Amino acid sequence: MIKLIKILACQLIFWWLLPPARAQDQILTIEEAYKLARQNYPMIKQRDLIAASREFSVENAKKGYLPQFSIQGQATYQSEVTEFRLPVSIPGVEFPKISKDQYKLYGEANQVVYDGGNVKTHVKAQEASALVEEQKLEVELYKLNERVNQLFFGVLIADAQLEQSDMLKRDIQLGINKVEAQITNGTALKSNANILKAELLKAQQRDIELKTSRKAYLDMLSMLLNQQLGEAVTLVKPGFLKPETGIDRPELTLYTVQNQSLAVQEQLISVKNRPRLNLFFQGGFGRPALNILNNSFDPYYITGARLSWSLSGLYTAKNERKLIGNNRQAIQLQRETFLFNTSLSARQQNAELERFEQLLATDDEIIALRERIKAASAAQLENGIINSSDYLREVNAEDQSRQAKILHEIQLLVSAYNLQTTLGKPIE
Repeated sequence: MIKLIKILACQLIFWWLLPPARAQDQILTIEEAYKLARQNYPMIKQRDLIAASREFSVENAKKGYLPQFSIQGQATYQSEVTEFRLPVSIPGVEFPKISKDQYKLYGEANQVVYDGGNVKTHVKAQEASALVEEQKLEVELYKLNERVNQLFFGVLIADAQLEQSDMLKRDIQLGINKVEAQITNGTALKSNANILKAELLKAQQRDIELKTSRKAYLDMLSMLLNQQLGEAVTLVKPGFLKPETGIDRPELTLYTVQNQSLAVQEQLISVKNRPRLNLFFQGGFGRPALNILNNSFDPYYITGARLSWSLSGLYTAKNERKLIGNNRQAIQLQRETFLFNTSLSARQQNAELERFEQLLATDDEIIALRERIKAASAAQLENGIINSSDYLREVNAEDQSRQAKILHEIQLLVSAYNLQTTLGKPIE
């Protein structure tokens, strides 16, 4: 019994330790984050709806080539009908009389022979409209990259600051150990150790704030990616990206397909004003039928070709083309405005990129100088030449220089990836 309890206890401990081990193995790159954000964003489902709508609309438009059937009925009463009258009466001869109430029930089938390209152009219009909707969706999905950048690099900044905080706490603890040794030897006051301990507590408080901020970023990133990202997840710091030149955003493709859709609409104006030629067959039952002299219910049929040409559309065709021209100009203005604003943002982000590159060039030199100053201060503290406040000042100065470098490194990456996102170039 005791042996069984030990085995169960070991298994419980094993399973209790297993999830953290898996969490530590969880690794996420920014490229994977971009992909997961697109795959799990609720709006992505709209792509299937657009495809289905296009399929149904195109299929319906193509059915214009099929025979068109209709059934109609009519019952009328007229005040007068045709009568046969002769100036003289003929004995034994009676002319038929037509009833004033007449009835007709018939069906008609029409087969398109020539429609001026109406069905074909409507198919193109439906495809162009679906393409515009798909590209609008692509524009919305592309905006996810900006959100991923903010959250992903927010976590990286918190990770780097936590790592530097550990170095700061080690330096403070080193000072505490030296001061406590001096206190034991009676060469320093307890207040000197208390100053360092208070600073150590402040560093620990900053750790709490950084961890809270990191968890908030991870929670939002988890929701965006639809992935459970534990606190032990490792976000891979991406390498430096040299942004390409030129703008290649999905908005530009949207403007192109919108112009293509307008071109199809312009074709529809010409198509609807062309003549139509149909073959038709009409068969029915009525009183009278085709023979108006027969006042009984009889079947009948008519077949032939029908030519129709509606000219009323010519009145409005010119203005309709002008409206399309106005829409085309509006799209061009939107395109120029977008390019202007994007170029302006890219120029600003490029200036930030150059600024961080220049700052990083001197960060290492500053840190090296601060390290030497701190080492000298540590030796002076140990020999009682300076007090803990003087030592703490140099420790904080080195910490600030390292924090500045950490921030500059991440800001350089953020600027590079934001610039690449602004330009729209693919990130491999």
